[in-house]
Amino acid sequence: MYQAILMAREDSRISNTTDGAPSEPNEESASAHPSQISESSLLLFAVASAIVTANAYYIHPIISSVAEYYGVSDALIGMVPSFNQIALALGIFLLLPLGDRFSNRKLTLIFVSLQVLALGVMAMADSYILFVAGSTALGFVTVAPYLLPAYVSKRVVNSRLGHANAILTTGIIFGILVARAGAGVIGEYVGWRMVYVIATALMLVVSVLLYLIMEERREPRNTQGQTGYFSLILSVFPITRAYPEILIAGAIQGLGFGAFLAIWMGLGLHLTSPEMGYGTDTVGYLAALTIFNLFITPRLGRWADKKGPRKARLIFAAIHTTGSSLLLFTGHSLWLLIIPLFLVNSVGPTIDVSNRMTFLNQPPDVRTRLMTIYIVCMFVGGGIASWAGTAVYHFAGWSGSAILALSLSALVLLLSFLSYRWKGH
Repeated sequence: MYQAILMAREDSRISNTTDGAPSEPNEESASAHPSQISESSLLLFAVASAIVTANAYYIHPIISSVAEYYGVSDALIGMVPSFNQIALALGIFLLLPLGDRFSNRKLTLIFVSLQVLALGVMAMADSYILFVAGSTALGFVTVAPYLLPAYVSKRVVNSRLGHANAILTTGIIFGILVARAGAGVIGEYVGWRMVYVIATALMLVVSVLLYLIMEERREPRNTQGQTGYFSLILSVFPITRAYPEILIAGAIQGLGFGAFLAIWMGLGLHLTSPEMGYGTDTVGYLAALTIFNLFITPRLGRWADKKGPRKARLIFAAIHTTGSSLLLFTGHSLWLLIIPLFLVNSVGPTIDVSNRMTFLNQPPDVRTRLMTIYIVCMFVGGGIASWAGTAVYHFAGWSGSAILALSLSALVLLLSFLSYRWKGH
């Protein structure tokens, strides 16, 4: 690991790019030059992304335990993931555009430090309101993993965008896997609080890792750094008009992420219900299916490079909808549930990868703000679906959760088809 860190730092010194605004000509033309970031660097950023992203997903398998501890209903406990996702969308909108003005290194280290504090609040919260407040604050400052794709995209040629984003996405998948599988087992045998104690310790480790592998940028040579904060935030809107396809990509990701959360919010309550009778560890074991994505996603990312993002996305969306349609008929059996969950989990991340490929090939000076629009759409959809997933389960059980997931997935397929007809390759 230490050798990999040294290699990553050397890559950063060799690179003639900056890590924030595309203020030097060579960064603006980075996509025209050979790759300037090594596989070892990508892997370390993937590890960091995994740990930082995992924080939002610990709640999935232990949601019933947290609800029981604080004495709240299935519908009310949905506030935790819902407010976290909505706060994340707000934080992305207000904070991520700063990546086009300030050093990504400084921003990342600040946001990671604030995440450590928020996790500490969640670990020690003695009331439900304080726990929700900690989770909401955690969401607001979870910006670091969304600075990294734009950072990396400026250091790879366009023909490797799918591969590079797939590596980062694989890291996120691994983080989600560890979060859901690990939290389920720890919550069952040690208690849910220990989940957040361990999460706080992991974030301290990742703060050191990012300090070591991210280099401070050089002084900018243009006037981008002089742009006022509010002007920078408001510039998101004309950029949206200039690149309207970002709204389609964002809507697809918001709906797809919403389907993912609706499934797992409902599943966490369904499997631990009296009807099914399993513990939170079983939810974690089922979440461990995601381990296959560590091998599948990079390969599908390279395949998307060859086929084109829109065609690949359409095919992935069709598989996702097929898997979602099976949830309604397999909910009575833990073993049968493996089939639709495998299908949905396999292509969900690659829908994200193909989405990003449609806009991370745009001029470097707008990529961070395009990513802002994309992630805001994603977490608005996720926030609404998180609460809807638990509320629907409260009133209609697993059948309601399955129908909600299928409806969201069908909309992903429809938008993917319309985008393919509009833009083609």
